[in-house]
Amino acid sequence: MAEEAKLEYNTLSPWKVQGKGGFKATSFIYGMLALENMGFVANMVSLVLYFWLKLHFDIPGAANTLTNLMGSAFLLSVVGGFISDTYINRFHTCLIFGMVEILALVLMTIQAHDDKLQPEPCVGKSSCISGRPAVMFYASLCLLALGSGGVRGALPALGADQFDQKDPKEAKGLASYFNWLLLSTVSGALVGVTVIVYISTNKNNHNWWKGFLITVVGTSVGFIVLALGKPFYRIQAPGESPLVRISQVIVAAIKNRKLPLPESPSELYEINEKESTFTEAKIVHTEQFRSLDKAAILPKDAEALPWTVCTVTQVEEVKVLTRMLPIIASTIIMNTCMAQLQTFSVQQGNIMGRKIGSFEVPAPSIPFIPLAFMIILIPIYEFTFVPFARKITKHPSGITQLQRVGVGLVLSALSMAVAALVEVKRKHQSLKNPLKPISLFWLSFQYGIFGIADMFTLVGLLEFFYKEAPSGMRSLSTSFTWISLSFGYFLSSIFVDIINVMTKRITPSKQGWLHGQILDQNNLNLFYWFLAILSVLNFFNYLYWATWYKYKPEDTTVATMVKSTSISGVPFLKTPEEDVSKATNETSINGVPFLKMAEEDVSKATNGESTTEHTEETDGKN
Repeated sequence: MAEEAKLEYNTLSPWKVQGKGGFKATSFIYGMLALENMGFVANMVSLVLYFWLKLHFDIPGAANTLTNLMGSAFLLSVVGGFISDTYINRFHTCLIFGMVEILALVLMTIQAHDDKLQPEPCVGKSSCISGRPAVMFYASLCLLALGSGGVRGALPALGADQFDQKDPKEAKGLASYFNWLLLSTVSGALVGVTVIVYISTNKNNHNWWKGFLITVVGTSVGFIVLALGKPFYRIQAPGESPLVRISQVIVAAIKNRKLPLPESPSELYEINEKESTFTEAKIVHTEQFRSLDKAAILPKDAEALPWTVCTVTQVEEVKVLTRMLPIIASTIIMNTCMAQLQTFSVQQGNIMGRKIGSFEVPAPSIPFIPLAFMIILIPIYEFTFVPFARKITKHPSGITQLQRVGVGLVLSALSMAVAALVEVKRKHQSLKNPLKPISLFWLSFQYGIFGIADMFTLVGLLEFFYKEAPSGMRSLSTSFTWISLSFGYFLSSIFVDIINVMTKRITPSKQGWLHGQILDQNNLNLFYWFLAILSVLNFFNYLYWATWYKYKPEDTTVATMVKSTSISGVPFLKTPEEDVSKATNETSINGVPFLKMAEEDVSKATNGESTTEHTEETDGKN
């Protein structure tokens, strides 16, 4: 029976070529990510100083320009995800957008090197850049957002494709893949925030072009490494457009809105095994969003056309994406908090005590501390916590993805509270004696806490969106993680503007909390408290949606995965397997549960019997 199941499993994955995939393939992806993130993360934490000190933006202008850039980059990951799911495979999508990213970095290097392409200082303006320098500046930022965003939309899913969820051994590898993906990102970031940031900000901010040049070289080498791994990759061909499949369900549901729902879900339209490819993943019917089920009702005397009726699987795909929306929304506030660590916290660090002996630490290098912690903690999490938790929960990842995200949200709220307390101390000392500021390393507390939060949340979201997504929408779904980041950055810009406008009306000085060029005249600590309180409220909102969420049932054609493992009685701690069990107990054909039929079909298919014969035999007995 084990050999039969193994044979069946191999026929389900025609793209799974022996000798390809696994950690051997993802090692190239890890190398590329480390090299590319060297420059990307260095820019994330230091460009606010480049805008502020080199291009003469004011404090909120520099912060908003960076958050808008990062927000656009992560939002455009949807473009990369959509293209790689529909038109070009994920590997080629990464290479194409990688060329765009390299072009952007080349333009930034040229502008930083040539003084004629930089603005002169001005007074009373949010930005001093205009004319040809402005065109080149904003063109390079747009290309950087498009290139880096497109790569991030396709790359995580390309790596995850190297592991097959239907193989129990590879399912564990998939869980580990996302942890090592974060480790490679953090390793590259550590070099970026130390070496590249130091070179960029050295000699009174006159070496920015050298930092950008190193970024160009590192990113170029990274994509060469990615290309060298092609012989080892399992590359899935793009399929039908996800947007078309979603639109078909919505249109069919509207057309059939007046039709009554059948009493049994078995009466809904689904393609049988003979009409579909054997590898097509079927999704079990669920009871949520029953109005969408009307898309799977075939009207009398109507032909089964795509825009007239949809399969149950297609309807369930839309339900999965709909269930994801509240999860995306409830992680946005955390990413708004992260934006502050890359903007205002860096500006704080620039006027704090940065000397260790005779060496002056660049302010953007302070994330070195949490990054170093994460490099130590990720292997400990992978080799110690996950095996221990796995024995208790029987879950491949140790704990569920939504549990990981919840831990991260709690820590992000704590990080903002600590940031507020540190800013109170910094401002008090600066006003008391400007010549003796507090040490830059006070910022390490807020960075360290948030670094651990990011370790939980980012990996949890990437794994969650990849595993829960329908097979033809995994790049697009994975990009939902970056959409949350994007909205967080944009929301940061909105908060800064709104709070400045509103606080102008109530403060005695008639100045906003975050106005002007001098931090000591601002009330940044109040802004941090505002985000801390908002984060606490958002956590309770997330708890509600995480409890409400029902994991996607597993593919019913895989006999080896037909198990249900309960790990807790608490709804928030539900695992995907619990939802499979519930769905299969509630949904049956002729009294035979779907998964039970699937097990029998797998067994009979291996012995040369068809699913149709099994159905006829069952009907005869009834």
